[in-house]
Amino acid sequence: MEAVKGESPGRGSGAELLSGASVKALLDSVDAFLFDCDGVIWKGDKLIDGVPRTLEMLRSKGKKLVFVTNNSSKSRSQYADKFRSLGLSVAQDEIFSSSFAAAMYLKVNQFPPHKKVYVIGGEGILQELQLAGFTALGGPEDGEKRVQFKSSGFFEHDKNVGAVVVGIDPSINYYKLQYGTLCIRENPGCLFIATNRDSVGHMTDLQEWPGAGCMVGAICGSTEREPVVVGKPSTFMMDFLLQKYHINTSRMCMVGDRLDTDILFGQNAGCKTLLVLSGVTTQSELEDSSNRIQPDYYTGKVSDILELLGE
Repeated sequence: MEAVKGESPGRGSGAELLSGASVKALLDSVDAFLFDCDGVIWKGDKLIDGVPRTLEMLRSKGKKLVFVTNNSSKSRSQYADKFRSLGLSVAQDEIFSSSFAAAMYLKVNQFPPHKKVYVIGGEGILQELQLAGFTALGGPEDGEKRVQFKSSGFFEHDKNVGAVVVGIDPSINYYKLQYGTLCIRENPGCLFIATNRDSVGHMTDLQEWPGAGCMVGAICGSTEREPVVVGKPSTFMMDFLLQKYHINTSRMCMVGDRLDTDILFGQNAGCKTLLVLSGVTTQSELEDSSNRIQPDYYTGKVSDILELLGE
């Protein structure tokens, strides 16, 4: 399975505002809803209004619910804990995170088990790599490390690192950048894997923060290499989802708040797409003449589905 980034296939000239009639047609035409999390289900640690009742209604109608997130800070187990803490009943196997995708990319491409993986990112990536049987180093542990510039100084790195995985990292520092750079530039055949290239994300409920894209961009600049991107809009995670659920992608609807990741992911996979304006994308950005990614439908927030059905 290859992780590839596609272009928007183009779904007509404009998105349709979700209405009572169109939401009924949408529910009749799909068997599964794929939800992004940040900006769709929650912002930071705060649930977006109406989400629990909407998810309950969809489950009551027999719809499969899957949560596909680019945020690599948590493992699937940690995400299940977060859902539980917010009062939502979501099983671990209903969650597909970019941290999991990074580990699965190495597994399906037969990454040598004796090789190590250096992580610029959070505990979620480390956990998923370890669960997949790989030896990982770096991550939060290197957050407090500092470099020293001495005339005779030499920065040592592990020559047995065969892959560098970069994700969202609130403790990014020069030590991590140098370590990852040396591994990619000096270790023969070292892979450069990005969980995603999101420019910003809702780390808190009140504002956006720099996303994994800026960490990935730093390593791109120092190595003059482009990464394999395993998160959205790559359809790599969809391959695993299809293996589990065996639902035709034309019977799925991707619900997200980002055009360039969520909606493009859905379009690349052949899903119906619904943009919600509760996260990153604004209506003016959607309607801007320069925007070439048009979802099938758009609405203000997930709970509009419930309200438009009159339930």
